[in-house]
Amino acid sequence: STIAANISAALALEGKKVLQIGCDPKHDSTRLLLHGERITTVLDYLKQTSPDKCRLADVVHRGAFGVDCVEAGGPEPGVGCAGRGILTTFELLERLGIKNQRYNAVVYDVLGDVVCGGFAVPIRRDYAEKVYLISSGEFMSI
Repeated sequence: STIAANISAALALEGKKVLQIGCDPKHDSTRLLLHGERITTVLDYLKQTSPDKCRLADVVHRGAFGVDCVEAGGPEPGVGCAGRGILTTFELLERLGIKNQRYNAVVYDVLGDVVCGGFAVPIRRDYAEKVYLISSGEFMSI
């Protein structure tokens, strides 16, 4: 999460329009960009809001350096597939017109041990043009 937030911040400081999507069920990916604030996850939002009342402004929050932040959320540990929550988030964002925002970069912060393969499906559905895997917290891993 720290690496993703720093990459998002660096891109924003270069003048890029950036969206960071936290794809970890702990939903803490964007906390650094939001000065410690915990935002409602997309999955929790969908539990509380009828589909016809959903608004992009309710799930996208402006963070530091103008980075837009979303947290997908997910099931409790050991229950369900985190990939399903990620896919549900992508589908809602697309339905609400996120592509019209014309981001220069979208940073997906994905849990390192997603074992169900659920994140592979969204990537195959063209939600990402390029994928960079950061395998450690060392600077050289980037």
